[in-house]
Amino acid sequence: MRAGGEAGGEDGMRRRGCSCTKDDFLPEESFKSMGNYVKALSETPHRFMDRLLTRSLDTAELHEIKARSNHEMKRNLTWWDLIWFAIGAVIGAGIFVLTGLQAKEVSGPAVLLSYVISGISAMLAVFCYTEFAVEIPVAGGSFAYLRVELGNFVAFIAAGNILLEYVIGGAAVARAWTSYFATLCNHHANDFRINVSSLPDDYGHLDPIAIVVITVICIVTIISTKGSSRFNYIASIIHIAVIFFIIIAGFTKADTKNYTPFAPFGVRGIFKSSAVLFFAYLGFDAVSTMAEETKNPARDIPIGLVGSMTITTAAYCLLAITLCLMQPYRQIDKDAPFSVAFEAVGMNWAKYIVAAGALKGMTTVLLVGAVGQARYLTHIARTHMMPPWLAQIHPKTGTPINATIVMLAATAIIAFFTELSILSNLLSISTLFIYTLVAAALLVRRYYVSGVTTPADRNKLIICTAFILGSSGITAAYWALSSENDWIAYAITVPIWFLATLALQVLVPQARTPKLWGVPLVPWFPSASIAINVFLLGSIDRASFVRFAVWTAILLIYYFLVGLHASYDTAKEYGENQAAEEYKKAEEGAVSATNYG
Repeated sequence: MRAGGEAGGEDGMRRRGCSCTKDDFLPEESFKSMGNYVKALSETPHRFMDRLLTRSLDTAELHEIKARSNHEMKRNLTWWDLIWFAIGAVIGAGIFVLTGLQAKEVSGPAVLLSYVISGISAMLAVFCYTEFAVEIPVAGGSFAYLRVELGNFVAFIAAGNILLEYVIGGAAVARAWTSYFATLCNHHANDFRINVSSLPDDYGHLDPIAIVVITVICIVTIISTKGSSRFNYIASIIHIAVIFFIIIAGFTKADTKNYTPFAPFGVRGIFKSSAVLFFAYLGFDAVSTMAEETKNPARDIPIGLVGSMTITTAAYCLLAITLCLMQPYRQIDKDAPFSVAFEAVGMNWAKYIVAAGALKGMTTVLLVGAVGQARYLTHIARTHMMPPWLAQIHPKTGTPINATIVMLAATAIIAFFTELSILSNLLSISTLFIYTLVAAALLVRRYYVSGVTTPADRNKLIICTAFILGSSGITAAYWALSSENDWIAYAITVPIWFLATLALQVLVPQARTPKLWGVPLVPWFPSASIAINVFLLGSIDRASFVRFAVWTAILLIYYFLVGLHASYDTAKEYGENQAAEEYKKAEEGAVSATNYG
């Protein structure tokens, strides 16, 4: 279905794709003149309440919103592509770099349990993402899912953190790429970086190699998604072969004495590592953004996501066991742990195989991340929360070129300056925050449908969800502030979480049944995902939360000055070009004909 005025708009958008004028970035009525903008700012409270209450519909995301890119993305991916994309996206810097750092300084050999806990949390998130991706197979991923269930404002805040997640994740992997490249060349990582003493230590080691790697990835990603898939497939096979080599060769040099003490930093160290190592599982959400390019989403996405996460979790646990059996945890190298471990046990030649495999893995992580982040930004721009220039799909390649270049330019700038330790902590906050929102959105999707759910059942859903979130938050805060031996608060908060979830199952009937594929054991799986994600947030350092708060404040400033008015005008324009009944099918909410007078 197309809007009545869309044909003319389409020609305009095609012209904008080849130019860089003001209308390419701010075409909305509120930005036509200074007088219009001042008027829009004066209406900010009204517009904010309108957008806060507005929820998109599945049909809007699948048809009307997607059509704003003019050209379709090519549907040429299968479950086989998705599995290899997911493996390529996930197994990279997290396992090859952060394992050494966390085992040495935070959790010791118990880093194995940290990976298990993070893996459980990631798997629960995968289930939630999969149901959404099957039923709403669009490039927007979690942004689109949250727009449908939690509304435009929550979706925008999540979108900003999604973009931050990808920029920081790509920057972290690019810097780790330099570390393993240095090992391959028998150098220290900082030998290839430019030391600027006038900058703070965490930002003073400039990394030009990271810039070069990101530039090459950008070119490959722009050319073709299917071509990127083929490259990823070949590189991932080599990567898996190297992982098998590390596990088999490493076990030949295993010494069980290195596993004593197993948890030198206690239970708190295990959970602190879990929070940071969640970074190692980042990437599967990028695969959900490829649903729009998948031939059969109902079959391909569940197999691709759940299958790849099972393989990844098993590989991580085996690699963590191998590393800590090869060396005492105090001697593990923080920058290139596996390469140095083989050197320490007399297999100096093996470090080159490990370094080459790690480089392959990190290259595929960057590649799949670049594909995913561009598609997120494309769908966000389709709603005009970001400039619509970023939503353009190239007619020949079928790829979002503008969004790809912008996202990777930001990634390159961050990678040039910032150390991996800062990036990984901040990244984990954004990731856990988004996964918590997606799990909450799934509860809303199953238990609330406008016009079907009664007011009484809606209120029960709100109360139960509030208790689930509240008890999880209090548990996390108590964990962060208390000593390791305190447990009384957990005896209160955990039963509250359990009873709230049970009440939701017993007292509130499900209003929607998944048409194609659904998360099992609802509400328990999404509720557990919320609890674990929020709990892991309590293990992240205070400085990272301060940086997260600063970024969220920047997002809010942009939203109230630009994004709110652009998206409001876009919804208004769409409504004026549709019959009232068609408009209701496109978007629910307070943007009604009376608001447009």
